[in-house]
Amino acid sequence: MPLPTALNDQITDAVAQANTVVLGEAPALAAGTVYQSLAHSTGVLFESAVSNYQQLCIAGQAATNQGVIQIYSVSSMAGAVATGRLARSDTGRQALLGEAVTGGLAGA
Repeated sequence: MPLPTALNDQITDAVAQANTVVLGEAPALAAGTVYQSLAHSTGVLFESAVSNYQQLCIAGQAATNQGVIQIYSVSSMAGAVATGRLARSDTGRQALLGEAVTGGLAGA
């Protein structure tokens, strides 16, 4: 066992003050850690909200595009159906052959 040695009072006071400082700063450091964690969580929350909004906008644009495509295809399908009906009718055949429809009606 080592022999006890005499310590300077200034050294013991410095060590005691250092320990007191550590104990005194602990609540402030803990609060700072809590605030930092809260700020990080809030940042992640807003990042997620922005990402979800972007995905929602993309889905809305895709739905709008599909609607426009359907609107354009309805007119072309209606035209195709009308052309098919016109081609099957007697009046349509006359029109397709170049005879005037009004001329045929006027002679009737």
